Amino acid sequence: MLTKLLRRETCAACKLCCQFSSYDIWSTPVLNAQVLAKVKELLPEAQFLRKAEDAWLFRVEDFDAEDNFPCPLLDPGQGCLLGEEKPFSCSIWPFLLTEAGGRQCIALSPLCHSVLQQPVDTLLRFVKDELSEVVFAYADAHPEEVLPYDGVSPVLVWRNESMNL
Repeated sequence: MLTKLLRRETCAACKLCCQFSSYDIWSTPVLNAQVLAKVKELLPEAQFLRKAEDAWLFRVEDFDAEDNFPCPLLDPGQGCLLGEEKPFSCSIWPFLLTEAGGRQCIALSPLCHSVLQQPVDTLLRFVKDELSEVVFAYADAHPEEVLPYDGVSPVLVWRNESMNL
């Protein structure tokens, strides 16, 4: 979905989106029932916490020496073990489906340096033309996956706001 902005090779070399610190552990990917079933096949030892009726999170108990929790689905040589079947939040990262003050929005993680190098008008047009309809439709079907706004990531678009550029 994001190949118009990011080259797969760039993401494969970075993998920052697959690392979580104790500060941002709340943003680990939400696994719906279909993804959870696949993860259990691939990682039978993984443990989960139920977030909602059709939403699970990886149980995080141990962090590495740098206070990070690498996603259990990350294979350093191959990337995500789920390939194209990865959780929705992973497939749209560095864009974030969030809610602030009762309003849904699409924000941009300030951690993805490759996307931050893009002109703002390119990012806004991409969100308008390629992403917003898909993201907000997904939010309707999976409200448990909407993250609380972190107060830091720049908001690119608010739901139901005119998106004329």
